[in-house]
This record gives sequence, C-alpha cells and structure tokens, in this order.
Amino acid sequence: MPTGRPAEVRYGRLHNLSMAIVAVGIVATALFQFAARPEQAPRLSPADPRFVLFAVLTAAMAYYGYLGTRRSLDRKPQVVIDRDGIALGFGRNRRFAWSDVEWVRLRRLAFRPQLQIALSPDAFVAADLRLSTWTLEDGLRPVRGVPAAVLVRDNGLDASAGAMLDAIRAFRPNLVTP
Repeated sequence: MPTGRPAEVRYGRLHNLSMAIVAVGIVATALFQFAARPEQAPRLSPADPRFVLFAVLTAAMAYYGYLGTRRSLDRKPQVVIDRDGIALGFGRNRRFAWSDVEWVRLRRLAFRPQLQIALSPDAFVAADLRLSTWTLEDGLRPVRGVPAAVLVRDNGLDASAGAMLDAIRAFRPNLVTP
C-alpha cells in the first residue's frame, strides 16, 4: 500500500460467494442422496438421532450460505486506516483515534497471521465491542491475556493482516511492535 494513503478493507467477494455456494451445495448434495436412496434417509422425527444431526447441519450450512451471500454483497469497508486512526466495522462501526491505540502487531493464530490492536483501557471500554471467543464467523475477537486488545481476523477480507499492518506502519510506525 502506498505510504500515507488511506486503506479500506472490505469483504472479499470471491471468498464469501464461494463459501455460500459450497454451503448450499452441501445441503443440496445431502438432499439429493436422500432422494436417490430413500431407505437410507433418516425418519422425519426428532426421535431419530440422524434426523436431528442432519437438521442441525442443514441449519448451519443455510446460515453460512446466507452469511456468505450477505458479505459478498456488502461493499462497506470493514477496516479503514487513515490519518485520523483506525475504524472497525464488522457490525460495530467504531473509530479509534491514533491516541487511543497503544500498539499493533501481527500474531499467528492457527495458520494465518492476525492483526492485534491494543487500545487504551478507556477507549476499549467506551467502544463496547461485544467481543466473543465463541463466535466463529466474527472478524473481531478478544486477544487472550490482553484485556484491552482486539484481534482482527482477515478471513474473508480483500486484504491480508500484513497489508493492514503496512498501512498502519505508513501512518504511525511507532505503534508497530514485534
């Protein structure tokens, strides 16, 4: 990213549309298999554990199909890095001035690096980000062991965590820590 230019990170259309298509495809494949072999299909009864399992999995896949479609159509920036600070979308729509940011770094979580942003305790509490460790599809998560920090997951975004760190480095290199 060019030095000093604002960075806007949006949901990636290809990733999210692919997620929606795969989720709907899984449900369609299961229904096709049950239609082709009705003797192997579960009984339509909550007493049949296979019916309950397939119902829960179908609901989960339908949700991910909806989520992928909604995100692929959403063109609002989810992360904005500019001379005024960092704005985080993901349904929260909060902006943090550079004076509220204490440090920024990349940390590996599973296979991918993720962007960690430590905020001043007052700004973190005032923002009320409603972070949860258990929400798997959320782009923002708490950082374990750091009470006033947020983890920005780049899964499904059109820019990597490294590109976001480079944009922050262009505006405030003193905030980037190893």
